[in-house]
Amino acid sequence: MHSLESLGTRIVVLGPSNAGKSTLAVALSRKLDIAAIHLDQFQHLPNTDWKPRPEAEFARLHDDAIMGERWVMDGNYSRLMPQRLERATGAILITSSRWRRLARYIRRTTVNRAERAGHLEGAQDSIKWDMIDWILFKTQNSATKYADALRRSGLPTVECHSAKALDELYRRWDLPPVR
Repeated sequence: MHSLESLGTRIVVLGPSNAGKSTLAVALSRKLDIAAIHLDQFQHLPNTDWKPRPEAEFARLHDDAIMGERWVMDGNYSRLMPQRLERATGAILITSSRWRRLARYIRRTTVNRAERAGHLEGAQDSIKWDMIDWILFKTQNSATKYADALRRSGLPTVECHSAKALDELYRRWDLPPVR
């Protein structure tokens, strides 16, 4: 496993929905004292039930953010991934079972804590059947797709394919817990 230091100061965190990307990004941000950027907050308008921004506005926010010198950025958004990977110095891919991710989605949506990592400001969350379908069926092969993109990028990459592996990453890198 790569050391945290080997990933540099512009780290992308990829993985399927509700795998824990935002929580890991916050833990890395605290450990490294660099900004955590949650792409979901750029993609969606605050004070909504996750209503998307206009595409041009989202792309501008994304492209401005990746020009920074120090960041941890979580989120996939494959259409903007090439320029993000070009600027990144390291990557982490996290995955877990779709059932675990579904449980996380239901828990985070029903509890709806404003202090949750990656929470959309003022969001009025509701459980959406489209999101359940996304988690259970439509993104079954996303981890493979992201792993392939990271291999092609040549970035130093750490992959965690289970909750146990992610817990081990937190322990090895002495990452602070995020609740």
